[in-house]
Amino acid sequence: MYNLVMKDLKLGVNPWFFTLPLFMGALTLIPGWIYFIVPFYFCWISVPNIFGGFKTQNDLMFSSMMPVNKKDIVKARITVVVILELLHLVFAMIFSIFTLRLYPHLIYYFFAPHMGFWGLCFVMLAIFNIVFLPMYYKTAYKFGAASVAAITAAMLFAGVAQWVGIQSPWVNDIFNGSGADNTLLQLSILIVGIVIFIAFTLIAYRIAVKRFLKVEIL
Repeated sequence: MYNLVMKDLKLGVNPWFFTLPLFMGALTLIPGWIYFIVPFYFCWISVPNIFGGFKTQNDLMFSSMMPVNKKDIVKARITVVVILELLHLVFAMIFSIFTLRLYPHLIYYFFAPHMGFWGLCFVMLAIFNIVFLPMYYKTAYKFGAASVAAITAAMLFAGVAQWVGIQSPWVNDIFNGSGADNTLLQLSILIVGIVIFIAFTLIAYRIAVKRFLKVEIL
């Protein structure tokens, strides 16, 4: 499987998509912005272009000719997706540290980029994965409908979460008020988000494998 991952990283994914997280993460420096948008660039830009590239290169046929099984093909591809997702989040989190230092007294209308917020972002990408990956591996070829469905689901979560954060004084206090200074609370939300991300991605992987095993590769 390692060789499959390296094949995708070196041949399947344009190097630009490894630098994109750096530039998109820098958008976190914008004061008071809707920071949910930052990881969404992975969903909006990276996924359609990367999977479109795989389709154009006929990567499925090429991978099937290698001495590997279908399970490893799915595992390698999902590993690459997770690596890129983590790059987007990690760079954004690093820049958010500077944002919080640069604007210590800024009043946030939307979620401030504290640790708890990034926990929500992990959940958002978890939802994207559990919708996109199983849908895509029905064919392992058509990615359009899967992308639209996954992006829609992730955006609905982000929209509802942000709306609740604005409308509910209790939730707003957790992410923008006194709760933002509670390191244990913020870290707990982040950890829960990471756990959900791991769990949803593993479930998506299992479903994707089952579906991919039924795909006839001509």
